[in-house]
Amino acid sequence: MTTSSLYLASQMLIGEQLRRAAYKTGNQEVFVFKDKRITYKEMEERALHVAAWLQEEGVKNQEKVGFILRNCSAFVDCFFGAALSGAVAVPINFRLGPDELAYIIHNSDTKILVIEKENIDTIQAIKSKIPNVEKILVIGAEDIPLQDMSHFEEIFKSDVTYTPDEQLTDNDPAVIMYTSGTTGKPKGAVLTHKAICHNALNMMYESKTEDNQQSVQLVVTPLFHISVLSGLAGTCMSNSKMVIFREYVPQDVLETIEKERITSLFLVPTMWNQLLQLPNLDDYDLSSMKRCTTGGAICPLEIKKKIMKSFPNAGIYDGFGQTETSSATTMLKPEDSLVKTNSVGKALINIEIRVVDEDMNDVPIGEVGEIIYRGPNLLKEYYKLPEETEKAFRGGWFHSGDLVRQDEEGFVYVVDRKKDMIISGGENIYPAEIEDILYEHPSVYECAVVGIPDAHWGETVKAFIVLKPGKTATEEEIIDFCKSKLASYKKPKEVEFIDELPRNASGKILKRTLREVPANKK
Repeated sequence: MTTSSLYLASQMLIGEQLRRAAYKTGNQEVFVFKDKRITYKEMEERALHVAAWLQEEGVKNQEKVGFILRNCSAFVDCFFGAALSGAVAVPINFRLGPDELAYIIHNSDTKILVIEKENIDTIQAIKSKIPNVEKILVIGAEDIPLQDMSHFEEIFKSDVTYTPDEQLTDNDPAVIMYTSGTTGKPKGAVLTHKAICHNALNMMYESKTEDNQQSVQLVVTPLFHISVLSGLAGTCMSNSKMVIFREYVPQDVLETIEKERITSLFLVPTMWNQLLQLPNLDDYDLSSMKRCTTGGAICPLEIKKKIMKSFPNAGIYDGFGQTETSSATTMLKPEDSLVKTNSVGKALINIEIRVVDEDMNDVPIGEVGEIIYRGPNLLKEYYKLPEETEKAFRGGWFHSGDLVRQDEEGFVYVVDRKKDMIISGGENIYPAEIEDILYEHPSVYECAVVGIPDAHWGETVKAFIVLKPGKTATEEEIIDFCKSKLASYKKPKEVEFIDELPRNASGKILKRTLREVPANKK
């Protein structure tokens, strides 16, 4: 073993996790995508080749490699290849509009950009806005000639030699994740190798992930989502396997659980709700499932109860966190699901939490405050935003913007995001509380509650509701239902029935879009 490889092996680096797994279990399958079944050794060879190609192209330590990709095997190539080369990966939401894409590509200083065939026209249209991009690679365009772009698969036909990056440390940036901005431009959260690996270790410890072939995770949420991106490293660290879907198709999920003997599945609450509505759910053998994980939004109690009923051999792991924390910060474990039904659990191992007021004083047990964090899983900075970074880390803790309360046993209960809190007539109203009640209504399939301007009260409550197929309800009925279970000032003043809720690529409901919906005509 050379001095450089010994040094790299002592660091908590994403690329080294893949290499260690390939050394231990090289012939074991690690990723399955459509008809491609890739072993650890094959994955290592592809990632090293991508890394070597990037180095040959002049990509230096901490320079940026962006990719606008749906779930595919090439995403994994790019992620591990960038990590091994010493570059920084910039995974970009493929659903963004041209101006949004141009902003992120340019702001991140992306040097090499990897896209899919479907993105060619969009990228051509914004090329003048992304002058730092030196080369664009296209996936899935082998059947067409390219202008000023290259075919991604051509990488693997080149004769290149990989050189380990001796400068690389686990405190160096590995990924820049752009958070979906609610106001203004999105911010690039810089996450280190150590932060992502620590998050993976935390999740493995807390969810009792088995080693080697015993764990098979099904991934249907976008790979660019931080919880899944961290899971790529975690898969290697646990020597397990990941089955990747191009997109979420509930019926296909059931078939794959049975066929591949899936043990673990992460879905945001909206996706779980869609899966549990399938009429033939009981026709499949779901006995292999051991972990049903949810996060990304508060999971209503009614959905949790349905998960327990449909997956009797699995425990529910309810995670909570955000992009800036490399994903999870707290988790509600199966043994507490029915005892602490509305909680998101306790702090994960290696993570410190406090619940504070505006002056960073700890609030009394049971009172609402902002949850703040310390730990090795935190972002390093917001890219090129020193003032935002300083503000986020004031007092030596990361300020999340999430409003919670904590009980005497240390369990955390999410009240809402600070930005989503409604202030009506001086009273604080938390949309999540109202949404939990709405999900109890037999006709409600999905819902979202927002604050809308009110001349008298400042803000008032509006509920957007998607009804279950074949079910009906009236605005008056919904308001009365809430009034019977909530204080009167918390009940919706307006109810609007819509066909579907607007979401981003991660499945989160876009409340800022709902706030812009014109008021109902009376």
